[in-house]
Amino acid sequence: MSKVVLVGGSGFLGSGLQKRLTATGDAVTVIGRHPGPARDGVRTVPWDGKSLGDWVGALEEADVVVHLAGKRVDCRPTASNIDELISSREGTVRLVGQALGQLNTPPTSWVQLSSLAIFGDAGDAEIDEDTPPPLTGPRQQVEVCQRWEAAYDEATKGLSRSVLLRPAIGIGGDGDPATRQLARLARFGLAGSVGGGRQWVSWLGIDDLLDLLVRSVTDSSMSGLYHLTSPSPVRNRELMAAYRAAVGRRFGVPAPRAVTTVGAWLLGSDPALALTGRKCVPARLLREGYAFRETDINEAVSKAVAAASTGS
Repeated sequence: MSKVVLVGGSGFLGSGLQKRLTATGDAVTVIGRHPGPARDGVRTVPWDGKSLGDWVGALEEADVVVHLAGKRVDCRPTASNIDELISSREGTVRLVGQALGQLNTPPTSWVQLSSLAIFGDAGDAEIDEDTPPPLTGPRQQVEVCQRWEAAYDEATKGLSRSVLLRPAIGIGGDGDPATRQLARLARFGLAGSVGGGRQWVSWLGIDDLLDLLVRSVTDSSMSGLYHLTSPSPVRNRELMAAYRAAVGRRFGVPAPRAVTTVGAWLLGSDPALALTGRKCVPARLLREGYAFRETDINEAVSKAVAAASTGS
């Protein structure tokens, strides 16, 4: 049995990871602003994400800390929102690093989520773990991730094992935000290609994503940087077609760049989420022989939409 601390572990991914870890007998502690009620195998500890406090003791004698904290990226890219995206990532990573420095027996391993958005809008270039991120790009993507990862590199100096994960868009599972939104658009006949539809979408089925998160916690041979993404990236037009097929719609009204930009702002979202893209591949996972459960976007989306419809 391992003792695992999830920092910010009450969201979409954190809830799924909690279930996977406790099902195999691991003891889980969730540190968060709204950590939710305790349940079998899980205890919860509040923090404000800005200062040291009683929560630091929850890290003592833990085996692994998994950092999932951060403001949701689905927000308007205003200067204040971007500053908050940075502080909720860079700041909380530095805070956890500061906390570990005060412990007698700190965790030996730290698993950190970043994002493939660090590559901004990458065109048709194929990107793996050896591809250097650009120095410039959309601030809410490139700068946020660069500062996030730089803080992590500094905070993990001296730890015996550190794992940096850059996940793709997760498809499937309870509360999947992408499926919820895209399936709704498809049912209303609005899920046509976005901004021309040529931008690449890196994606990953939720079972693969959770499997890999669990592996990063439990497999001591896993270390360094990994891209968590299906080996089969698709273009936006293929993704949208998969959602239309899953809800039984043959046609969807296309959304030109200008319409997408205005619509995203009206909905309080960021148009770059739909208009930029990256063709990322999981080179390290493939070299290590990981067998992906989901490699076909149509099958993955159909499964995700069916699960969302039944609430399972």
